[in-house]
Amino acid sequence: MQEALPEMEYEAVIGLEVHAQLKTRSKIFCACPTDFGAEPNQQVCPVCLGMPGVLPVLNKKAVEYGIKCGIALNCRVAEFSKFDRKNYFYPDLPKAYQISQYDHPICKDGHLVVDGRKIRILRAHLEEDAGKLVHAGAAGLHGSEYSLVDFNRSGVPLLEIVSEPDLRSPEEARRYLSEMRTILRYLDVCDGNLEEGSFRCDANVSIRPMGEEKLGTKTEIKNMNSFKAVQRAIQSEIERQTELLRKGERVVQESRLWNEATQSTFPMRSKEEAHDYRYFPEPDLVPLSVSRVWVDALAATLRELPEARRQRYMREAGLSYEDASLLVENMEMADFYDESLKLGAGARQAANLLLGPTMGYLNESRRELCLTRLSPANLKDIVDSVASGLLNSGTGKQILLDILGRSQSDAEVEVAAYIKSKGLAQVSDAVALRSAIDNVLSGNARQLADYCAGKTKIRGFFFGEVMKALKGKANTDLVNEILDDRLKAAASTAEEGKA
Repeated sequence: MQEALPEMEYEAVIGLEVHAQLKTRSKIFCACPTDFGAEPNQQVCPVCLGMPGVLPVLNKKAVEYGIKCGIALNCRVAEFSKFDRKNYFYPDLPKAYQISQYDHPICKDGHLVVDGRKIRILRAHLEEDAGKLVHAGAAGLHGSEYSLVDFNRSGVPLLEIVSEPDLRSPEEARRYLSEMRTILRYLDVCDGNLEEGSFRCDANVSIRPMGEEKLGTKTEIKNMNSFKAVQRAIQSEIERQTELLRKGERVVQESRLWNEATQSTFPMRSKEEAHDYRYFPEPDLVPLSVSRVWVDALAATLRELPEARRQRYMREAGLSYEDASLLVENMEMADFYDESLKLGAGARQAANLLLGPTMGYLNESRRELCLTRLSPANLKDIVDSVASGLLNSGTGKQILLDILGRSQSDAEVEVAAYIKSKGLAQVSDAVALRSAIDNVLSGNARQLADYCAGKTKIRGFFFGEVMKALKGKANTDLVNEILDDRLKAAASTAEEGKA
C-alpha cells in the first residue's frame, strides 16, 4: 500500500478515442446497407457475419471519407497503410476478430485547436464496427435476464480518432468532442448522432502530481452517450482516482462503465494492452496505396471548416467568439446566415435574430430551420425594416416568429406586404407619442405620485402602458426620450409644490 499524500495537488491527464460511423451507403467490406433502425439482423450477409470462405472487399467511399477527415484534422495521410486483425472474443463480434488498422493507419500526427490550444491527434484509422447486444428481461445482472445479438451494425465503417493525452479538464474534453463532431458534420462524413451511436467516445483518464511529467495509471471509461455524460464521467473518475491516491491506495488499469443513474463509474474488465489483441496483417486485404494526387483532389473539395468560419465571423461580422461559435456549431443556421449576409443584411442584427428568437423557437418546437417558411430574404428584410425605423425591434421579432410558425404548405411571406397588411409600421410621430404618454400619465395619477416621491422603478410600468396603448408599434427610442422628459417635468413640479 502506498503512503497517503493528503496535501498533494494532482492534475488530470485525458486522452479521447472517438469512434465515428462513416455515412457510406454500404458497409466497409460488403454491400449490406448501413441504415439505422432496421429490424434486428436484417442488414447482414455472409461477409459481415464472418462465415467461412468469404472475402472482404474494401469500400472506396469509406477510404475517401477517412482521408477527408485526416485532412481536416491536420493529419499526415499515409501513402501506405494496411489492415490488421484485432483478435478478441465477444458475443457481438461474429469472426472473433475485428478488421482494423494497427501500426500503419491511414492518418496520423494531426491536431485539433480547442479554444486556442492545440490538442495533438495520434492517429485516425479505419475499421469495422461490431454488432450490438440488446439486454432484455426484468431481472438478473444489471437489470436484465438475457441478451440478444443484433448484427446489423457489424461491418459498418468506423473511423477511430485517437488523441494524445493532452486534455487537462472534463470541460476541455467536452469542447474537444463538440468541435470534432462539428468538423465531421461539416465534412458530411458522419451525422454525429450520439443517441444512435454513430458518434461514440471512450475516455482514458489518469492523474499525476502537479508538475510531474510521468503519467499515472490510466482507466478507460465507456458507455457515455452525451457530451454532458462524458464531462461528468471524467470528473467522477478524476475524483475517484484522487481519493484512492490520497488514501495511499493504487489505481488499477481497467475499463470502467459510466452509470448515469448513480453518476459514477464501475469496473467492467481489466484493460487490454495492444499485445492482448494479437494483431497481425489481414491476409484477405492487400495494403492500401493512396496517391498524393487523390489526397490533393479531395482537399480541394472541402468546404470552409468550423474554425475558419468562426474566425471569419469574428473578423468580418464583428461577432463575439461565443456568438460565432454558436452559429458555427449549427451548420444549417450558419449557411442561412451567410445567405442573408450575401443579400446585404446587417451582420450583427441578423446574428441576434438567429441566435435569439429563431434558435429559441426551433429548440422549443423541435423543428429544423429548413422546415420553416423563414428565408434569408425574410431575415434581411426584417433587419432592414428595424434599421430604417419602419419597425421597432419587438415587432420585428414578432414578425420573425410568425413566419417561423407557419406551415410549409403556406405561401412564402413578403415582409413589406405583411407589414402593410397588418398595419405594423412603427409609430414615430412625436405628437402621437406625446399624446399617448400624457394619457397614460394622467390616467395613472397615483403611480405618477409614487414616482415623484422617489419610487423610480415605476417607470417600467409607464413604458409598458404606453406600448400597450400603441399596440407595441411605438418607436421605443422616442417613447423613452419623451417619457423621460415628461417624468422629469412631473417630478420637478412636485418638488416645487413641496417648497
